[in-house]
Amino acid sequence: MYKSVPTLTDFILQEERKIKNATGSFTILLTQIENAAKIINSHIRASGLADILGKTGTTNVYQEEVQKLDKFCNDLLVNTLSTSGQVYAIISEELEKPHMVKEYKGEYIVALDPLDGSSGIDSNSVLGTIFSIYHKKGGVLQQGKNQVAAGYIVYGASTMFVYTFGRDVNGFTLDPAIGSFLLSHENIRMPEYAKTYATNEGNSLEFDEELNSYLSKIKKEGYKLRYSGCLVAETHRIVMQGGIFLYPATSKLPSGKLRLLLEVNPIAFLVEQAGGVSYAVDSSPLSIAPKSISDRSPFCFGGKKNMEELI
Repeated sequence: MYKSVPTLTDFILQEERKIKNATGSFTILLTQIENAAKIINSHIRASGLADILGKTGTTNVYQEEVQKLDKFCNDLLVNTLSTSGQVYAIISEELEKPHMVKEYKGEYIVALDPLDGSSGIDSNSVLGTIFSIYHKKGGVLQQGKNQVAAGYIVYGASTMFVYTFGRDVNGFTLDPAIGSFLLSHENIRMPEYAKTYATNEGNSLEFDEELNSYLSKIKKEGYKLRYSGCLVAETHRIVMQGGIFLYPATSKLPSGKLRLLLEVNPIAFLVEQAGGVSYAVDSSPLSIAPKSISDRSPFCFGGKKNMEELI
C-alpha cells in the first residue's frame, strides 16, 4: 500500500497549524533556507566542474581564508533571506557586522555559518550549513535558550536538512529525482552512550591536564577517535550514532575556538532537543549572554551517559 512521505514544506505547514495565531512568516523563512540549501547542494556537487574551487585571496572577520564557495554560499543566503520579507537582521561568519534588512519589517534574526568545513572543499570533504533563528524582540545578542529554531544541512553522501523548533528533532533527505527534502528521520533521539569521541588531538599539548587524563582513560576503555574537522559532520554522526564531541579551551585559545552565536548555540539547542547534553564552561552554553557577535566558547556535547562521565 502506498504511504505518503511528507516533504519538509508539508511538515513545516503541519506544525504551523498547531500554533495559535501563526502568521506563516516562520514557514516562509524556513522554506527560503531550504531553497538556498538546494542551490548550495547543486553547486557543491558541481564543484569539480565549475570555477568555484580555491581561495578568494581575502580573509573574513575571524582571520580565516575565504574560499570562493564560502563567498557564494554567504551571498546566496544573505540575498535570499533579505528578500524574503521575514528577516530583521542576519549574522554571518562572512560579515563583519550584522546585516540589517531595512526594506522590510521582518520578525526574525538569523545567525549563519554558510559553509562549515570549507577548509576541506578542495579535498572533497563533507560540508555543511548551520542556521539559528531568534525573534527580533530580544535584539541581536541573545542567549541561545531564546532560539525559535536551529538546524544544519549536511552535504554528504546524501544531503540532509535537520532542524528543531524547540520540540523534537527531525531529519529530511533530499531526493534529487524530485528536488524535495523528504521526512526520513522522525523524532531523532541521540544514543545515551557510545565509545567514540571527536576532538582535534593535534592540539592535545594545549589541553589542560584533566582533559588529557580523561582522554587517556577513555582510550584505554576502547573508545575510537573520529574527527573530520567539520562541525556539521561531527554533529550529524554523533546525533545519529552517539559519542562525544570536544572543542575545549586551550592554552592558546582560552575562550575556545567555536563561535557562540554561529556554531555553539544552534548545535547545542538541537543536541539538547535530541536528548543529548551540551556543556561550555560550567553549564549549558545556552545560558551564556553574548557580549558581541564574535564571542567564542569552549564546547562539548554528546550522549547523556557520555557527558555525565566527562563532566
